[in-house]
Amino acid sequence: MALKGRLLLVPCPLDFGSGESVPDIQRVLPHGALEAAAGLQHWVVENARTARAVLKRVGAVVPLAAPLQQLHIVELPRPPKGRSAQQAPDLRPLLQPALQGHDIGLMSEAGMPAVADPGAALVAAAHGLGIPVRPLPGPSALLLALAASGLNGQRFAFNGYLPVDGAERATRIRELEALSRRAAQAQLLIETPYRNEAMLSALLATLQPTTQLSVSCGLTLETEWTRSDAVARWRAQPRTLPSDVPAVFVFQA
Repeated sequence: MALKGRLLLVPCPLDFGSGESVPDIQRVLPHGALEAAAGLQHWVVENARTARAVLKRVGAVVPLAAPLQQLHIVELPRPPKGRSAQQAPDLRPLLQPALQGHDIGLMSEAGMPAVADPGAALVAAAHGLGIPVRPLPGPSALLLALAASGLNGQRFAFNGYLPVDGAERATRIRELEALSRRAAQAQLLIETPYRNEAMLSALLATLQPTTQLSVSCGLTLETEWTRSDAVARWRAQPRTLPSDVPAVFVFQA
C-alpha cells in the first residue's frame, strides 16, 4: 500500500500596497518553507490568483518542481452563509492526491493557513483521513501583533470578528473588557480592512480610558506599524487607519 502524502500549510505573505511596500518574499518566509513550497505540484488555495502570484515569487528564489501553468491548483469551496456545519461541503475529494502519495500545499489568501481562515476545515478533513499535516514556519499576524503590543503574551484570547451592528458590537466589547479585567487577559480582534476605522472608533468609544489598546497594521509589509497606548491617549491623539490593509487590534484592561 502506497504511503500517504502530507498536507503542508504554506504561509502566504501580505501583498497589499504596491511597489516597494511589498516585501521580498525571502524576508518574510524562511528558505526551508520556500523550498518545500517549490517542490509541491498539488495545491488547495483560498484564491488561485493570489497563489499563482506567490508561487511565481517562490520560483524566482527556488525553481518550481513544474512550470506554474502545469501545477494542479484548486480553490477551497466555501459553504453559503447560513448553512449548518452538517451541510458543509465534503472536502475529502480535494485530498485525493495525498491518498495517492503526493504532498499537497494549503495556502490562504494571506498569512498562516487554517488560523482565522477557512482552510481549517481542510486540515480537519486531512486528520480524518489519516493524512499527516505539517505546518511550515512563517508569519502569523495574530502572534506578531500580540508580541508587538507589550500586553499579556501568556494569557490571551482571539475573538475573531465582532458583530457589525453598532449596539451589539459595543456590548461585546464591554463583555471582553470585563473578561480582560477579571482574568488579566489580552483580547485580540480582527476586522475586514474597509471597516478598520469603524472598529477603532467603536473601541475608543466603548473601552475605559485606562484600558491599553494596541493596533498593528500591515504586519510584514515595509510600511508596517504598531501603536500601543492607553485609550485616553488614543482619544487625545487619534490615528487614521487605512481601508485596504489588514490590522489586528489587541486590548487589555
